[in-house]
Amino acid sequence: MLKVLGLIALVLVTIGLTGAQSGVVYNTGIAVKKPVFGGACKLCPWGAMAQVVQNAMKFYGYDVKICQNCNAAAAPRIVSGAKLPPPYQKDPAVSVAMAPPNEPGLGPVDFGATAESFLCQAFDGTGSYAHDKSMKNLRLIANIQSPWFLIVAARAETGITDLSQIKEKRWPVRIYASRNDRMVTEILGYYGLSVDSITSAGGYVGNTFADRNNFDVIVQGGALSSAPEWNVLYQVSQHFDLNYLDIPEPVLSKLAQDPLAYRGYIPVGLLRGVERTIPTIVRNGTVIYTRADVPDSFAYDVARAMDEHQDELQWTNQNFSYNIHNVWKAPCDVPLHPGAARYYKEMGYMK
Repeated sequence: MLKVLGLIALVLVTIGLTGAQSGVVYNTGIAVKKPVFGGACKLCPWGAMAQVVQNAMKFYGYDVKICQNCNAAAAPRIVSGAKLPPPYQKDPAVSVAMAPPNEPGLGPVDFGATAESFLCQAFDGTGSYAHDKSMKNLRLIANIQSPWFLIVAARAETGITDLSQIKEKRWPVRIYASRNDRMVTEILGYYGLSVDSITSAGGYVGNTFADRNNFDVIVQGGALSSAPEWNVLYQVSQHFDLNYLDIPEPVLSKLAQDPLAYRGYIPVGLLRGVERTIPTIVRNGTVIYTRADVPDSFAYDVARAMDEHQDELQWTNQNFSYNIHNVWKAPCDVPLHPGAARYYKEMGYMK
């Protein structure tokens, strides 16, 4: 009898208290219905998705714990490696209230949210993960629509209505943009411009916080959101009168060859001063993802929760939406988790 009780106690410790690392035991994990979700700040898309998942999973007896700093390019590495949440560091871009320290005692991260592009690059070992071992254990649970727009604009007082004017008139122009972003370099390159040529002419290309008030042209992707990576679009469109510029057709065609970029348009009124439909490049999808070793029953529950509680998506600070035609689709080779696939097949969303 004592042996039986001892065995039961051992099983409970093994199953109920998960994530032992370096002699520490964590009272979190899927087995005790306290999975850890890799999210981000409360203003950020992945942080907003974390809150949606937490709320939706309550209906099925789960108490989802949120990692508020399992973000940026590290996110897939954390999920793939079942890593602990990183040590807390104050995020200079947001307040402590919006990016607070994590709840004490969180164990390894079980699932999370990230961008389509990060998921695909991590799985393939490309882009930001070219120096990582490809993370072939990553699995999709749900692809939630989350629109992103590429926007090119110039401050109205510059008189710039076409970027060709920069080279023709040899203006020392200040451009708010990421210097290494492929879309930025392709747009500049079409006009015979580059970061080097702009700086050698006395101009500047950069995207620091101070640059938001000291620019002539902005090339920025994002959405209508107060997320720290996107709120520049909010700020500059309210503070300055802007001329919104067309991206040349050859550039749109070239950029759209990327499987994670699509032809789309900026809708009228998205930002102050957008008074016409503007063709552009768009991206789509904030994915909920996990590892291959996660139980099928758990992935099924997550897929079900996101479907049956789609209403949670509309009350966030992001433009999320649920589409039964592509919620189960990855835009690349990342497999759908079998548990999630079972749910979508039962519902008739996928054949």
